[in-house]
Amino acid sequence: MAQQLDLTQILTKATSLSSQQVQLVLKTQSVSQMYSIGDLLGNKEFANADELVQDLCREMGMEFMRDIPVNDIPMNLVRPLNITYAKNYSVLPFREESDQVIVLTANPVQTKALDDLRVLYGKKIKTVVTTAPKLNDAINKVFEKSTADLEGMDDIEMEEYDLDNPIVDLLEGGEDDAPVIKLVNSLLFRAVKEKASDIHVEPYEKDMSVRFRIDGVLFDIFKPPKKLQNAITSRLKVMANLNIAEKRLPQDGRIPLKLGGKDIDIRVSTVPTSFGERIVMRIQDRSNVIFELEQLGFSDDSLVNIDELIKRSYGILLVTGPTGSGKSTTLYAFLSRLNSPDVNILTIEDPVEQRVHGVGQVQVNAKIGLTFASGLRSFLRQDPDIIMVGEIRDLETSELSITASMTGHLVLSTLHTNDAAGAFPRLLDIGAEPFLVATSILGVVAQRLVRVLCPHCKIRHEPNDFEMNSLGISPEEVSTNNICKAVGCSQCNQKGYIGRTLIQELLLVDDDIRSLIMQRKDGNSIRKLAVAKGMKTFRDHGIQKVLTGITTMEELLANTQLDL
Repeated sequence: MAQQLDLTQILTKATSLSSQQVQLVLKTQSVSQMYSIGDLLGNKEFANADELVQDLCREMGMEFMRDIPVNDIPMNLVRPLNITYAKNYSVLPFREESDQVIVLTANPVQTKALDDLRVLYGKKIKTVVTTAPKLNDAINKVFEKSTADLEGMDDIEMEEYDLDNPIVDLLEGGEDDAPVIKLVNSLLFRAVKEKASDIHVEPYEKDMSVRFRIDGVLFDIFKPPKKLQNAITSRLKVMANLNIAEKRLPQDGRIPLKLGGKDIDIRVSTVPTSFGERIVMRIQDRSNVIFELEQLGFSDDSLVNIDELIKRSYGILLVTGPTGSGKSTTLYAFLSRLNSPDVNILTIEDPVEQRVHGVGQVQVNAKIGLTFASGLRSFLRQDPDIIMVGEIRDLETSELSITASMTGHLVLSTLHTNDAAGAFPRLLDIGAEPFLVATSILGVVAQRLVRVLCPHCKIRHEPNDFEMNSLGISPEEVSTNNICKAVGCSQCNQKGYIGRTLIQELLLVDDDIRSLIMQRKDGNSIRKLAVAKGMKTFRDHGIQKVLTGITTMEELLANTQLDL
């Protein structure tokens, strides 16, 4: 009975069947007429829900499709169907034959939808079963592709939009929306769905290109006709509340969106080029769960040291790295660990990327004079225990951060440097005094992101001598560990990677390091001393992730090239 309950729960989650429908299916007699399907399946072990659904289909005499080849689905077959209907009834037309239409479904006992499709297409309907998550993903991709197909449309007119209510819900688009609106909404929807961090809209002499940055890598997504350039640019600028008449100067704005109940914030930057305005949009999902430090990829030794640092009552802890290296995510993980009713935490950010209950968060607004420095100056009168400064980018902010740290406050902030040791010359370069820097900084966390291998398709890799020499690993380490390489499958869109993890350096400031800072030594000198004292470099941390099959040699070499 316990096994039967487990099967019911798994099948309810893996398909669109209700729990009552699942119970009915499992009670159905199999071909042998000796056991119910539930009894037959209950005697087997399954690695995942795919295998369970596949075996269920085999017992019921139904065809099962594990991976859906989305690119093979004809657009003209899908267009008569509405995306809402497809999702509600878990159906997707897949292939049309002379006398029948093959339909993918996650609910094979749903007869109403099949009857509707029989009337709609005027042909017999043959069902092929797949799992609900894969079907939903395929429905999204197919309808996005269908919406984005604007070839042959000559007349596109912009509409008037309500700028007093700029929040757009992409799922509420109407059938009467102008084609360019459908195109822009489709691109934004697809970018969020594929977890892109940036969208690039780039005009060229005879065409234009739309690219997504996914897991740190840019991919060509779509090439709209050149004739749509002005309409697309104007639509995006209207959504971002920018001046559409000004095409000679750079502009910055933001687009707040609602997508499937999620709050998405898109920062928009435009710059004029020879062939029109180039637009780059940074996507931030405000509904993302704040990660715990253990989830980010820090080494065990670093976690112990970081825990000790963030529990200090005063001083500065810096997080450094290039743009897009996850510094803000790490700061929020610090705040999550420190947040409790007995401490007063204040932040000054540009912008506020995640809402944290119990933390006072202030957003920079340069137009009214609210800068990092002015906000930080006001914080000192708010009785804080912990202060987070989004970024130290000028002398005034650095001096106020140092002052706050020396008057009994823990200060968390970020800095743009290539490694941990480079933080100290950077602070001195913007004008901070060596003595104040040396006495206030507790430590520096430097980080970069590397892509994580797709667990569904990665395979073991035997590195050659050149690869082993490049990373400084021995044949013994290769034989006793699990080095893998990327392949590509439907789960990762043939990229071979899903998501990213960080590689890091943690430089702890002691008396010897302080002495070098006081002498204004360069970053290399500080780095060499830190390594001699046991600091693990990006390369060291990355090698451990290569040996355990988390990332690849190629990723590590590409992201630690400055460490050679």
